[in-house]
Amino acid sequence: MQEMSRKNALFTDSVIRRMTRIAIKNNAINLSQGFPDFDPPKEIMDRLAQVAYEGPHQYPITMGAQNFRRALCRKCGHFMGRELDPETEVVVTIGSTEAMVDTIFALTNPGDRIIMFSPYFENYRAQAIFADCEPVFVPLIPPRFRFDPEVLEDAFRGGAKAILICNPSNPSGRVFTREELLLIADLCIKYDVYAIMDEVYEHILYDGNVMTYMNSLPGMWERTVSCSSLSKTYSITGWRLGYAIAPEPIMRRIKQYHDFNAVGAASPLMEAAVAGLEMPWSYYEEFNAHYAHMKKIFTDGLKDIGIPFTNPEGAYFVLADIAPYLKKGQSDVDFCEKLTEKVGVAAVPGSSFFCEDINNIIRLHFAKKDETLYEALDRLSKIKEKMQ
Repeated sequence: MQEMSRKNALFTDSVIRRMTRIAIKNNAINLSQGFPDFDPPKEIMDRLAQVAYEGPHQYPITMGAQNFRRALCRKCGHFMGRELDPETEVVVTIGSTEAMVDTIFALTNPGDRIIMFSPYFENYRAQAIFADCEPVFVPLIPPRFRFDPEVLEDAFRGGAKAILICNPSNPSGRVFTREELLLIADLCIKYDVYAIMDEVYEHILYDGNVMTYMNSLPGMWERTVSCSSLSKTYSITGWRLGYAIAPEPIMRRIKQYHDFNAVGAASPLMEAAVAGLEMPWSYYEEFNAHYAHMKKIFTDGLKDIGIPFTNPEGAYFVLADIAPYLKKGQSDVDFCEKLTEKVGVAAVPGSSFFCEDINNIIRLHFAKKDETLYEALDRLSKIKEKMQ
């Protein structure tokens, strides 16, 4: 048999989704893969029930159903502070994952460098490898996850084509300030670099932190692609409705890749999801308050147990320090598998997020019902005795 692709040797399967399979096998509470265990808004579910009988059920136009794109541009334009053209500046994708892949292919050539902050969402490195690009990592320094401007500019000086930023950040929970993003924007303009923004957690912010959209900053609309999805904002991670927003010259190329990569998103789901996009603006305040409530339950519980963790500014993850519980020579991967089996709580080993040599960090998420969080905390309270 002829040799198959050599790229597979450069990355593994998703560690996050592997932990979900281990959680199912052990009937554990899944705090690894970031999806909620509560229902989407009733308006969306009611509309989906109608669409099941009314349709549409056939192919949409490739860029996404027109009413969905119009509603999406109204919602996103409101928060971004600009009027968006649903015909030329947006494409609907199979989740934000596809939006990111299409964008990387549209903007880069083989051998190009893409700057990423570490810790990073595990998909990013693999996506860069798909496109034969080189990831260049700039560390976010714990526990506050700030970057060194000089180190960042060194990465730009090295000849980057794009910088990929998750804001608010998965897994660190960092929300980049307007001043930091202005600094990054100045570097993008100075070195002629594109900004690829992953903004799926845009409406999950805590303690007065504010979401700043990179494409709203001076000189950045022309070189920014904003990737996001409905998954987190409307609690519909399984619907896989994502999108990219960009100026027409970039969007034309993204659509070209999307057309052959995915053909189109699911017609009935787009139709039902319009009900979410048309929610009143107060929905987003209530949504954010709900996440602040869940965060308080979980972080207060971790404090009571005595598990050290970083306090997120946004998104719905904490990075916990497992050094007190690690056996000598034990890897974080083995620890997470044992935690799932013995304690009944699934987490993600931190080594899948850091380019640095990290072995004492795990990621846990708190997008769960109150009762799920309290049960998870009760199980974690026995971590010391059960992980001996």
